[in-house]
Amino acid sequence: MSSIRTLLIGALLVGASTGAAAQGMAEPTPFTAHYQLQISGWPNARVEHRLSQHGEQWQSDMRAAIAVARGNERSRFRVDADGVRPSAYSSGYSLLGIGGDYRLGSQELSALPDRQAALFDLSRRSAAPGSCEGQEATPCELHFVDHKGEEETLHYRVVARDMVESPAGTFDAVSVETWDPETPERQLVFDFHPELPGLLLSVDYHRDGERRSRLTLSALETVTR
Repeated sequence: MSSIRTLLIGALLVGASTGAAAQGMAEPTPFTAHYQLQISGWPNARVEHRLSQHGEQWQSDMRAAIAVARGNERSRFRVDADGVRPSAYSSGYSLLGIGGDYRLGSQELSALPDRQAALFDLSRRSAAPGSCEGQEATPCELHFVDHKGEEETLHYRVVARDMVESPAGTFDAVSVETWDPETPERQLVFDFHPELPGLLLSVDYHRDGERRSRLTLSALETVTR
């Protein structure tokens, strides 16, 4: 259960604090992205990630499924000059029919963002040049709450700005390396799109120096605004 939970939940979703000003950063754009998740020792998983606008709020919805396991997360948040302000979060997970559902409201999210809101915010902020950039840079800290509302911390660095190829096309990318300071042997490397906040181009999960899973963008639909 722990490996599937990591891959369907934690290996796709991380967070960042939202304290810095967000001026000059890319504006949200609705999209629907489809992925293939290759997992060592498991069948490939299908993942769908949708960012949509609902009045003054945005909703990030991610769903993953393989033969024996399913997971989903949904977050609603506002985007303003001060960053991302989450208002509601829900999630559900199942392995062989056993799982649970979780919800967080505005009170639980008043201090720190949930994973989906934080994933959006991290991708948006990483696109702008700043500190924590380069393999030798001192890492920044990321703070968020998990699906139960418990605080977690990750470290991260922006390690590259390059092009990535996928079945959906070739894109500019910002590569961000993250890890839990208590388990540095486990790392996630995200390739974010610099102009489509929240969009994952790829995600690699490494453990003990070996890649254990890879998320690859297979199809992308955007809405012209």
